[in-house]
Amino acid sequence: MTPITDLFIIGGGINGCGIARDAAGRGLSVTLAEQGDLAQGTSSASTKLFHGGLRYLEYFEFRLVREALHERETLLAAMPHISWPMRFVLPLSPEMRFDATTPTSRLLRLIGLGDRRPDWLIRLGLFLYDSMGGRKILHATATLDLTNDPAGRPLKPRFAKAYEYSDCWVDDSRLVALNARDAALRGAIILTQTRVTDATRSGSLWTITTQTAAGQQTHQSRALINAAGPFVAQAMRLAHSTSTEGVRLVRGSHIVTKKLYDHDRCYFFQGTDGRIIFAIPYEQDFTLIGTTDQDHQGSLGEVAITPAERDYLLAFASQYFAEPVTARDVAWSYSGVRPLYNDGAKSATAATRDYVLSLEGSPPLLNVFGGKITTYRRLAEGALAKLAPHFPALKPAWTARVPLPGGDFHLADKARLAEALCHAHPFLTPEWSARLIRGYGTDAAKILGTATSPEALGLNFGATLTEAEVRWLMTHEYAAHAIDVVWRRSKLGLRLTGDEVEDLEVWMQGIGPEM
Repeated sequence: MTPITDLFIIGGGINGCGIARDAAGRGLSVTLAEQGDLAQGTSSASTKLFHGGLRYLEYFEFRLVREALHERETLLAAMPHISWPMRFVLPLSPEMRFDATTPTSRLLRLIGLGDRRPDWLIRLGLFLYDSMGGRKILHATATLDLTNDPAGRPLKPRFAKAYEYSDCWVDDSRLVALNARDAALRGAIILTQTRVTDATRSGSLWTITTQTAAGQQTHQSRALINAAGPFVAQAMRLAHSTSTEGVRLVRGSHIVTKKLYDHDRCYFFQGTDGRIIFAIPYEQDFTLIGTTDQDHQGSLGEVAITPAERDYLLAFASQYFAEPVTARDVAWSYSGVRPLYNDGAKSATAATRDYVLSLEGSPPLLNVFGGKITTYRRLAEGALAKLAPHFPALKPAWTARVPLPGGDFHLADKARLAEALCHAHPFLTPEWSARLIRGYGTDAAKILGTATSPEALGLNFGATLTEAEVRWLMTHEYAAHAIDVVWRRSKLGLRLTGDEVEDLEVWMQGIGPEM
C-alpha cells in the first residue's frame, strides 16, 4: 500500500527545502523530490547575499524591502557559520543614472530633476534602509572619504566620496543543503535525483509518479507544492493546473576573478545604464562580480554566461577599478535563471522580485513564483499559512532564529570555534580549520571525530578535502557526485584540478553501494 504524506514538494531549491523544514517542524509528514541535486539551479547561482534589496526602493517595493531587512538579522542568528555581516561601499558619481523604467526615475523626470541618481536621494534611500528593518546587529550607514579610506585605493581617483552600509553574506547552496538536512532530521523524506513525471488528483489525494535510475515510484499526498523554480510552469502542466498565472525567466550571470583588492568590504557600483552590480570578496583569494538581468529564452538544462554578459560585467567593473578587469582575470563564471512572477514589467530588471503564492483546487496545489534567498523563511511561513485550512492540527510557526545544523553558536564565537578546532586537532592549519567552521560550524568536530593526523581522515583529494568530509556530505547532505561536493557543498572546485575532481567522482561512484 502506498503511504500517504501530508505534503509532497516538487523542487529541492531554497523554497522547497525551506518549506519542507518548516512543515516537518510543525508536525506534517513531508516528501520532497528534486530531479537533480539540491540547489542545482537558481539557488546556487545567486549573488550570495542576505540583503534588503536597496535598489528595490526605486520600484517602491517597500513591503519586500522591509520584510527582507527584518530577515537579515533573524537569519544571521540561525546560521552564523554560513553567513556573516558585510559592509558595502557605494562610490558616488555624477554620471550614474536611473534605470528609465523605475517609478522613481519617472517621478523625478516629471518634476524636472532629470534621470540621474542625485546623492541626496541615495542618502535618503540608505536612511530608509537603516530605519525600516529593526536593525540591531548591523552597523548604520556612514560617509567615506575615498581619498583617505583604504576602500578608495583600488578605485579610480575620480571617486572621492562614498556611502558605506550593511548587508550580509550567505553561502547559498549550503543554506539549501542544511535546510534539507534539518527537514530530514525532523522526519521529512528528501529524494534527490528523482524526477516527477505526473501528478493527478484522485479523490481527496494527489497521486504523484516519480522516476529514478532504479525505476518508477508512486506517492500519495494530501497537498502538492510546486516549488520547482525555473521549471514551475512545467510542473504546473504535470499537475494539470488550470491557473493562468505565468513566470518570467530572467538569467543572472556572475564572474569570479582573481582577487582585485585587499580589504574585506564589498562594492556597490552604479552604471551609466541605470543598473547596478556588486564586487565582493570571495573564497579568500577571489572577487565575485555580478549580476546581469537578461530575459532567458533558451534551455533550462545548461544555463551559462554569454560572452556579451561577461564583457558587460568586465566593462562595468572597469568603470570603477583603477586597473581594468579583463577576461584574463576570470577564474570561473556561473549563471542561474530566476523564476520571477510575470507582472508585465517592461524589462527584466524591473520585474518584481517579490514572491507570489497561488493556491488552487482540492486537494490543494500551491504554486510558488519568485522569491529571494533572503525571504525564503518568510515564504515558507506564507506557504503554510495558505495551506493551514487543510491541516487544522498544524502547529505554530517556529523557524525564526532556530539554528540550522551546526549553527548552535553565536556569531562572535566563530573565530574561537576555529581556534578550538585547531587545538583539538593540531594537524589542521588555521585556513583549513576556518574553512570547516565556515561550512559546518559545530558539526566540523563531528566530521573530524577523534582524528589525530590527516591520515586518520582517509584519502586526501586535494585542497584539504578528505574522505571523512566527503563521506559526511554523502551521508548527511545528499551529495551524489563530485560536482555536488566541489561546486555546491563547497567551492573547492576553484582550487582542485580537473584530474582531482575526476578522481573524486570515480571514488564516490565506487563507494556508492557501501553508503
